[in-house]
Amino acid sequence: MRALITGGAGFIGSHLLDRLIAEGHTITVIDDLSSGDCTRIPDSVTFHEADVADTATITQIIEDARPEVIYHLAAQISVRYSVTDPHHDAQVNVIGTLNLVTAATTIGARVIMASTGGAMYGDSVPMPTPETVLPQTQAPYGISKYCAEQYLTLHNRLHGSRHVALRLGNVFGPRQDPHGEAGVVAIFCGHIAAGRTPTVFGDGKQTRDYVYISDIIDAFLAAAEYTGPVPIFNIGSGTGTSVLELLDAVNTAANTDITPDFAPPRDGEWRHGALDSTLATTELGWRATTTVTDGIRTTYNALTA
Repeated sequence: MRALITGGAGFIGSHLLDRLIAEGHTITVIDDLSSGDCTRIPDSVTFHEADVADTATITQIIEDARPEVIYHLAAQISVRYSVTDPHHDAQVNVIGTLNLVTAATTIGARVIMASTGGAMYGDSVPMPTPETVLPQTQAPYGISKYCAEQYLTLHNRLHGSRHVALRLGNVFGPRQDPHGEAGVVAIFCGHIAAGRTPTVFGDGKQTRDYVYISDIIDAFLAAAEYTGPVPIFNIGSGTGTSVLELLDAVNTAANTDITPDFAPPRDGEWRHGALDSTLATTELGWRATTTVTDGIRTTYNALTA
């Protein structure tokens, strides 16, 4: 199969790239390297350093590569940054997705898009939250992802495409940047490995649905094989884990007992989140199989190896 991965030098994208290489597919990667690492892309893979918001360049790359499936992982993923610069957030997440979906529809390719489950639904919703709940996002990041989904499903209605959006929980695992702000597991692992005190924003009792990277890759591959009519799936464990519980698991993995510093809560963040992924189980045959404890142990060991 001919596959194209946007954001293929990044955290999730590089894990997907490894799996597709192992399965013998012909792969093209697009990444602007704003956060990705080009050393993760082997010479056997065609690589283009490009911005998904660059319409002409993206259209030309897709026309030349003629992929059958486009895994769309390139995104602006910081909730906090989306609050401070919503225009750039929309440019990447909305215009970038529209560029890909338009080009993909022209050549008959499918797009499997990484959307957000954690930032989509907001507070005061049923837990775990099914896809039928109307999004009440608390930040521009969730709005941009929801808008991108609408362009994707519009193309399905107008052109008979079979594009799919996966509303991911909070993904964690090896290769996630411990120096950034988007991956709290990586940040906690990095701080504790270095003997530094991690910071918890708010009271630490806020919960998220954490999903290990290998389970996420399984979901993308299952979506690529899917032939049914459903365009949007939650991809989560169904269970919320608090920030303090997460820190306890990292301490256990590291055999430490470091207590955090506390800081005020950050703008744009919601209180609780857990995703009902029954539809993914029924339609895709997918469910999360790695526990948070096991995933954190593997992540910490990989960071300190």
